[in-house]
Amino acid sequence: MRTQMRGPGTPRVTWAVWTAGFLAFPLAGLAGTAVVGRVDSPTAALIGGAVAGLVLGTGQWLVSRRRLDPRRWIPATAIGMGLGLLLGAATVGYGTSLADLAAMGALTGIVLGVAQTLALPRHAHRRWAWAVAMPALWALGWTTTTLGGISVDDQFTVFGAYGALTFSALSGLLLHYLLSNRVAADSRPAQPPIAATA
Repeated sequence: MRTQMRGPGTPRVTWAVWTAGFLAFPLAGLAGTAVVGRVDSPTAALIGGAVAGLVLGTGQWLVSRRRLDPRRWIPATAIGMGLGLLLGAATVGYGTSLADLAAMGALTGIVLGVAQTLALPRHAHRRWAWAVAMPALWALGWTTTTLGGISVDDQFTVFGAYGALTFSALSGLLLHYLLSNRVAADSRPAQPPIAATA
């Protein structure tokens, strides 16, 4: 049975609801920390990232207003974030400087972006723009969190509320662009057939 994806409401409302989903990031971070503690080893990065991704993917699906299929989006986010955080954290030696976290975010975003792109609805317009944007947006999330004074030395699995709000607002605009063509097409009335002329 196929799940119907649609985007009810005006673009502004749809974007605002997605942006409000930034609240899933702190919950994802708490869940990851509760399971593995600090991200200071490959095991902690992989498992903590996957747990955080599971919570984050669920939160994003809930605020997507039926535009995302939970059977694809949630597992893709969990797997992509687990593998992405493993790659990013290990590459920077689990460091927490601004440069380290920005690099970790970019590397996490590469893996996560590809995984989520594959989980986007098939009708998504220029879907690979999501994969291209995720490294920059994920790095921006960590940068904003660090500059906002959050105690990043605690080695969280995901960035904090400042970064989450920034990420959600910008990614919401992109998601609307990727899915808007189908929504517009679905909302157009059917055209009557053109009568044949003799």
